[in-house]
Amino acid sequence: MPDYSRLRDLMSHRVTFDFDTGARLVGYVSACMPDKGPVQILRMSRVDLLDANGKVLEHHDDFSFIPNMMTGYRITEGPQA
Repeated sequence: MPDYSRLRDLMSHRVTFDFDTGARLVGYVSACMPDKGPVQILRMSRVDLLDANGKVLEHHDDFSFIPNMMTGYRITEGPQA
């Protein structure tokens, strides 16, 4: 697992996360979870989700975010192909 412990240094800072699609997540880091060990989830406040053109698509007062690289996805429920 990559070491994201440096994210703890961002507490109370306004941070922008950029994605390969051009989308962005902008907000203030309010907590790192778990409290100790590798950071797996960031709790953020006053978060805006922006599209590739900079248009705000959503605003959240509180937002939990997984700042790790996604390694895959799968259907866990619903119609099967």
